[in-house]
Formats: sequence, C-alpha cells, structure tokens
Amino acid sequence: MREFVDPANNISAQEIRDSYRQRLDHAAAQGAAEAVENGEAAAEATQNEDEEGVQAESSAMAAERSRKRKRNTEEAVAKIKKGKEAKKKATKKKKRGSDEEDDSDYEAVMDMYKKAKPLPGQLENCELCSKRFTVTPYSKAGPDGGLLCTPCGKEMAKEAKANEKAAKPAVRRGRRKIESNRLDGLSGRGAKSLVQLCIEKLAKHAEDIDEFGELPESIMNRLSEIFSKKRAMNPTSVKLFLRPEMDTVAVHEAAYLETEDYDQIFAVVPNLQKLVLRNACQFKDVNMDYMIEKAINLQHIQLQGANLVSNDKWIDLFIARGEDLKSLKLEWLDAAFNDQVVEALVEFCPNLERLKLERCRLLGIETIEALTRSKNLQHLTLQLSKDVPMERLVNLIGHIGANLRTLCLQEFLDRENDPTDDILQAIHDTCRHLSKFRFTENNECSDAGYVALFSDWANPPLKHIDLQSNRDVDNANPDGPEDFPIGLASEGFKALMAHSGSKLEYLNIKSCRHISHKTFAEVFDGTKQYPNLQELDMSFCPVVDTQIVAAVFRSCPKIKKVVTFGCFEVADVVVPRGMTLIGAPKAQDAIEQYGEMVMDFQKELMKEMEKAGRVAPVMA
Repeated sequence: MREFVDPANNISAQEIRDSYRQRLDHAAAQGAAEAVENGEAAAEATQNEDEEGVQAESSAMAAERSRKRKRNTEEAVAKIKKGKEAKKKATKKKKRGSDEEDDSDYEAVMDMYKKAKPLPGQLENCELCSKRFTVTPYSKAGPDGGLLCTPCGKEMAKEAKANEKAAKPAVRRGRRKIESNRLDGLSGRGAKSLVQLCIEKLAKHAEDIDEFGELPESIMNRLSEIFSKKRAMNPTSVKLFLRPEMDTVAVHEAAYLETEDYDQIFAVVPNLQKLVLRNACQFKDVNMDYMIEKAINLQHIQLQGANLVSNDKWIDLFIARGEDLKSLKLEWLDAAFNDQVVEALVEFCPNLERLKLERCRLLGIETIEALTRSKNLQHLTLQLSKDVPMERLVNLIGHIGANLRTLCLQEFLDRENDPTDDILQAIHDTCRHLSKFRFTENNECSDAGYVALFSDWANPPLKHIDLQSNRDVDNANPDGPEDFPIGLASEGFKALMAHSGSKLEYLNIKSCRHISHKTFAEVFDGTKQYPNLQELDMSFCPVVDTQIVAAVFRSCPKIKKVVTFGCFEVADVVVPRGMTLIGAPKAQDAIEQYGEMVMDFQKELMKEMEKAGRVAPVMA
C-alpha cells in the first residue's frame, strides 16, 4: 500500500486528481468499445436499465427525505417539550430559594464565554429542526439559547401563550368598573334582565348589525346612550337609529358624524319632532338650512357644541319654525348665539315653554332683559359666563316667576355690588308653582336668606333641590364667619327640610361645608322621616361621618343612592339592601350588603352606638 506523505516529498493534490481522471477516462473508453461491439440493442437495454436505476434512486431519496423531515419534526417537538420542562424546573428552583447559589454563580460566569448570537442578515441553523434560515431582529430564542426559524418560533410562542392563558387565574371585576356602574345607576343585584343582556350584546357587536327592527323608543334611547358611551356612534352605526316612522332622534355623542350625516337624519325621518345632538361639532349652516326645509314638525331642539352655526341661521330658524317651537336647549356655544339672537327667539317663539342656555359665552345683560318678555316660559335654566347685576335677575324673576315650574340659576355672581339676599326674596314672593329649584355656586346670599326663602313659602314642597357650593369662599377662614354665615348653613338646611322634606326626591348639598354635625344629626335622627327621598349628595361636607350616613339610611326608607366624596370620616358602613353608597374613601371594597340580615345587623349596630352615646335612639 502506497503511503502518502506531505508536499515536501513532491506529492501534490494536482497529481492525485490527474491520476484519478485518467482512470475514469480509461474505464469510460473501454465501456464505449464494449457497447459498440454488443450492438444497438444492447445499448438500448443498458439505457433502459439506467433510467430504471435513476427512478429507483429518486424514489429512495424522496422516501429518505420524508423520513428525515418527520424525524426532524419529532425532534423539534421533543426539544420544545424538553425546554419547557427545563424552564419549569428552573422556576421551581428559583422559588425554593438560593440553595444552589454556587451553581448559579458558575452559570453566570460561563455565560460570559458563550458564543455571541448571530446578527440580523446572517445564516443560522434552527435549534429545533436544524433548518437553515436567515436571522432577523424578530427571530425567537430557543430553549437552549439558540435561535429558531419562523415556523418553530410561531409554534413555541403559540404554546407559551396557551400555557400562560391556562395558568392565569380568574380576574374579578375591578373596583373602577364597579364604581363606574354605580355612578351610572347600574348597581343592580342578581342576574341581569333579558333586555339588559340583549342591549349589551348589541352594543358589543355594533359593527355587525344591519338593523334593529321594531324596537320601542325607550330601548332605542338606551342603545343610543350605550353606543355614545362606547364611542361607537359613527356614520355607519347612526343609520341604525333612523326610521321613517320615528318622531325622535337622540344622538348623545355626535363627535364622529360628518356634515352629510346630519342631512341624512332629516331626509330619513320626515316627521321629526324632537332632535337631540350632543357634541355636534360638524353641524353647520347648510345643515340648519336643510333642517328648516325638511323638519316642518320640529318642536323640541337640544344641541351641544354646535359652534359652526352662525347668528343669522339661528334667527332664520326662529323665523321659520318659531311658532311651533316649544323647547330649546343649547350648551357650549362660543362663536355665535349672542344677545340679538335671544331677542329674535323671544319675538318669534311666543309658545316657547322650556329654555336652557348653559355656557353660551356671548350672552349677557341684554339676554336677561329680553327674557322678561317671554310670558309663556315655564322651565328656565341659565348659566352665563358674563357678570349680571343682581337687580337684573330680580327683575327677571318678578316678570316670569309666577309661571315657572322649574328654575335653575347657576354661577350667578355680582362682583360689583355688595352681597345681597334680594334674589332669594324675589323667588319667595313671586314663585308659587316650582317643583325643581337649582341655585348653585353662590357666595353672596346668606344663611338668613335661605331661612327666609323656605319659611312660610306659599310654594308647595319641592321635589328636586340643588344648592351645591353655596358657601363662603375664604382660604384664610374655611369655616366662614360664625355670626353671619354665608351660603347654605345649619339654619337654612333646617328650614329647607322642614318645608320640602315630605315630598323631596333629590337633594344636592355638595360643598355646603357650613352645615354642622349637630344639624345633620338633628335632621336625620331616625324619628323624622323623609319618605320620598331617593338620592342625596353630601360630598365635601367634612362633618359627615359614619353616624350621619347610618342615620340617613334610617330616616329615608326609599333612599337609593348616597354620595359622600370627600367625607373622610365615613368608614366601614353596612349598606342596607337596595341602597348604594358612593365615594366612601375608607370603606371596604364590597360595601354593598344584601338580605334581611343586614337590616337586623344595622339595628343592632345602632343600639350599640346608642349605648355609647354616639347616635340618636333607633326608631322602634
């Protein structure tokens, strides 16, 4: 046997290749000579045998590749499982503590000597299936530190997500969602009604609904509210709320509607009588012209944020539809709707019964003067941005107060003159038919003025009272003057409850911080009953504590909601069945209790507190 040595002995690779090729050429020449001698028949037979051999070889190679692919897949799956088991063991080891700190230190040191991962664009073999692939920034890491190809990476991520979902514990509904539902009045107990479930399902799949069909107006309005809250009211979904036979269209969130969508409302609903559009930021003059032309039966209009309508178009509306207009509610108008428009409103809308103007920044004293000539007005709500002298308001009440059913005056301050109770006295002397009274954010009227208002008032007991933020504003003296209280204080609150407590359904005294704890305990003592009171807001009255809240529950048998934001003395309260406590900062998460046992526990608690001298006696 010839022994190969290195090139130093004159033996090179070129000589070996030349010798090998000579042998191949010699064998090929000899085979060709034999083929010629055997004839064409032998050559054809040989060719057929070669083709059969090639086909057999191709089939064998295909079968081998199939078996190899199957083996690679099985090995990849096994490696994935093995990697997951190793990861679980490492997690358990980590949870057990640091018993093997030496091993972990050794592994940390060895990590410094590991090979750096390939950069994006380089070729690499998949750790699981050994397939050659191009590395990208999104290539997944394998269980042993290598990289995975795209199919293996997707498979591993899919299984990891499935395992994470299976191991994830059930999450209870968060407190934020619970409090949101309470504020919306959705604190019902037990199973939801079929109607509520259907409404929620419709709102969830808003994009897949073709039409609502024949639904009652109350359900349609509720669906509109839910769609608006979920920001699902768009040019496509608004068509679901338009039917030719309807007479009311209410879109509570129209921010996503375009100018053409408003014209569609008046085209599809020809008998429109009531229109409600909130956040109508794309409602323009052309829409007003189309509404004047098509909505010939329109009687009630409520628009919010329609700042693209000019003063002339408002006047055109009042001239064309003023005789039929019965109610007008406008909010957040900054660019138009001035005092001249209000004068046109009073002149061309003689049958107007309800008027609401809130945050219309161009209105001032001339508006107050113009409204004195509106003789049929029964419901008035005003919130102006400009200062209005108090004598102008007194003059307004003197002209229209006798016919008013509701009166809402918000944020009216007279900074030029001294504080006075003349407006309260005018209401006392003129108004005889009020059922709703709102007078908020005032620091000029005194507690004596509220006492005079509710004492010997010929007006029947009110059902709705909102006197929030009527207090003295002095950072140096937050409790206000003791001798002459400003705003609604103890004596005024007593007079209010004595006059309207028997019929009162809603009461808001938020931020009336000058009402004392003694007065609250005296008004809600368990003996005095307020049978119709359903909602009470005592937020930011710092003297309100657990005792007062418990006393409210005893004195108001029909109470449904009590709001106590900013009342930090309200701790754990046992809330009876059918009632909701909102804004108790120190209360437990689950403050709603159900069942008759709660009422029994409430009575026992009151008895124990009575013995300690902390509350008034419990009513038998």
